[in-house]
Amino acid sequence: MSPKKATPKSAKGPASGQTGFTAEEREAMKDYLRERRAAARPGAATADREAEVLAKIAGMKEPDRTMGKRLHAVIRAAAPGLAPRLWYGMPAYAKDDKVLCYFQGAHKFKARYATLGFSDKANLDEGRLWPVVFALQELTPAEEAKVTALVKRAAR
Repeated sequence: MSPKKATPKSAKGPASGQTGFTAEEREAMKDYLRERRAAARPGAATADREAEVLAKIAGMKEPDRTMGKRLHAVIRAAAPGLAPRLWYGMPAYAKDDKVLCYFQGAHKFKARYATLGFSDKANLDEGRLWPVVFALQELTPAEEAKVTALVKRAAR
């Protein structure tokens, strides 16, 4: 019988004592369930959902908080018809109750940068390959212009 080769293990896998989802992933799933329950309640108004989004942004660490506030304003101005809501605990913006885009702060999953992502419901299709998630390290006027164009395109 040949000797068994050792297979390299991920730093986040069972070799490090962790099984299943990370604490951050479990928290995101719990957030999602809370959001679903809140949305199912009678009288779940858009104003309530926007207040939840703004509260979530206010609770972020810097620089995510500043970027989140600015992104919220840019997205609301670019596509006023999109409804703010939480999605897996992240600020998101929906059309016909389908999430089109979301903001994930870097601290959410201990990432190197924040991201602005778009779902498959967004009208960003371009040929057979196109980006749907964008890294954000800073939100300058140039990036704001790009975000505005992307959100307008996604929401059409």
